Amino acid sequence: MEQHDIVPPSAWVVRWAPRITHGTVLDVACGRGRHAKLFLERGLKVVAIDRKPQDIPGARFVQADLEDGSPWPLPGEKFEGIVVTNYLYRPLLSIVNDSLAGNGILIYETFMVGNERFGRPSNPEFLLHPGELLEAFRGLRVLGFEEGEVSEPKPALIQRLCAVREAKG
Repeated sequence: MEQHDIVPPSAWVVRWAPRITHGTVLDVACGRGRHAKLFLERGLKVVAIDRKPQDIPGARFVQADLEDGSPWPLPGEKFEGIVVTNYLYRPLLSIVNDSLAGNGILIYETFMVGNERFGRPSNPEFLLHPGELLEAFRGLRVLGFEEGEVSEPKPALIQRLCAVREAKG
């Protein structure tokens, strides 16, 4: 891998990662595994899922196209942490929500409407509407939420959420 191909973990994920202290983390649309590696380094188990094959030593990798109409490849599995960055497929939001264990932490960060002025993604299918993450995960307790323009790692319009599913009883 060339030096310019190495992308550090998202600052948002790094900020909230310490909240996930045990169990298994699901890295959805993991790409090259920058967040999977972060959680592996923290001593957690990781399940990484992506449509392209990835080599992430120490992680359980599941190759699946999440948008082709196939069933969710991890039925019934619950995770103490779920991380999603730079990815939006709206039919998956409820599955992600249902896959979060009691006391589990969700860390989500992706682009929103208005990002098209900065480049890709610009397709409205891949851009959140204002407050959409809050609405999609309204059953969770919000630990942190940001919405708006960022300059790092590149200029973009984003939404970020960190939330916990409070255990019942």
